[in-house]
Amino acid sequence: MKKSKFIQSSILLLIGGFATKILGMVVRIILTRKIGTLGMGYYSLLMPTFMLLLSISGMGLSTALNVLLASNRYNNKNLLIISLVLSLGMDFILALILFLGGRWIASSLLKEPILYYPLVAISFVLPFISVSNIFRSYYFAKERMVPHVLSNILEDFLKLLLIFFGISPFLSNYSHALTFLMLTNIVSEFSSITIFIICFPKFQLEKKDFLIEKKSLKAIFKIAIPTTLSRLVGSISYFLEPIILTTVLLKIGYGKESIITEYGIINGYVLPILMLPSFFTNAISQALTPIVSKYYFQKEIAYVEKKIHQALYFSLGIGLSYSAICFFFHKELLFFLYHTREGCEYILFLLPIFLFYYLEGPLLSSLQAMNQAKINLKISLVNFFIRTIGLFLLSSLSIGLYGLLIALAINILFTVFYASFKVHTSLHSKKTII
Repeated sequence: MKKSKFIQSSILLLIGGFATKILGMVVRIILTRKIGTLGMGYYSLLMPTFMLLLSISGMGLSTALNVLLASNRYNNKNLLIISLVLSLGMDFILALILFLGGRWIASSLLKEPILYYPLVAISFVLPFISVSNIFRSYYFAKERMVPHVLSNILEDFLKLLLIFFGISPFLSNYSHALTFLMLTNIVSEFSSITIFIICFPKFQLEKKDFLIEKKSLKAIFKIAIPTTLSRLVGSISYFLEPIILTTVLLKIGYGKESIITEYGIINGYVLPILMLPSFFTNAISQALTPIVSKYYFQKEIAYVEKKIHQALYFSLGIGLSYSAICFFFHKELLFFLYHTREGCEYILFLLPIFLFYYLEGPLLSSLQAMNQAKINLKISLVNFFIRTIGLFLLSSLSIGLYGLLIALAINILFTVFYASFKVHTSLHSKKTII
């Protein structure tokens, strides 16, 4: 029964992941062709800020809920209500910051005033994403994958329609186009929330469910705080990335448009191609999390270890197969997807490193599920210093955007090897206690 549940969840998530990946690729292809390489460069400058705000907004609550709801040790209704209140409260604070300081962020930090209105648009998007993520966590924890899969497919399908039919009137102005692009998330996330509410089990809310239970709050914060800090550190690193790159490269003589274009090639063409198998590894990781959380706390360590090994073998097999295809046909992939061959040399440079990247998801998900969020925080902190200092020093060597690629490679290798060691240590220590 345990085995079939894990396999069923994995297969369902793989099917759903494949469908959403195809839709996502089509969305990205259409977007890339409509706004061009320079437009993708501006989009790439905006995304680190968006991801940083999402990390702050989410507060690690979705991860905490996934683990706590799966463990069946708390009042589920109370956990959901507390999480919604906390997340929406943070969204309100972030909206005020963006309204009051968005112009300064765009002009002084991102060096692009045209990003002001897209930043303001993000403030309207955050509450929808927060509510959607909290509901999604419930379904993951209860191993009910159908609502998650349906919502993802509908989200991407609506984005596809909105971008294909709606963005054209705004293409004469990059600021308006990016603002429209941000606001499409409201429609897509609202569609997910609708599906989640329709599929949600019927139950009676009692007065105690609305009270803040210290036990639930403490359990949430024990996971959410280190998870938030971990994501925050990663997002700050990502946020600083274009700022450091543009500052250093401009100082040593690179042209501004050249930097934005190359940065757009890496983030708009190269990384999406290399991350293409991630829908497989993400599906495996998502199916793995509630399994590990449930049986780790039930002290069935041998079963947990077996499932983690299976997830890693599947992920590595997928990564090896895709890497071989990508090595021989990377030019064809670039041209087929984006009508360009720019970025071929970057793909070949990163290809061996991404064999390790495909293992990140199952390893980090396993640590989260075993309530080892502090280890993920430590990994993020080390990666932050490696990436920030490395990016600054490497960019100063006049090697262009290769400084970014080398810093990224070091991060991936450190994450995989250290996480592997900690997963092994956590399982072994649990066996010893037993």
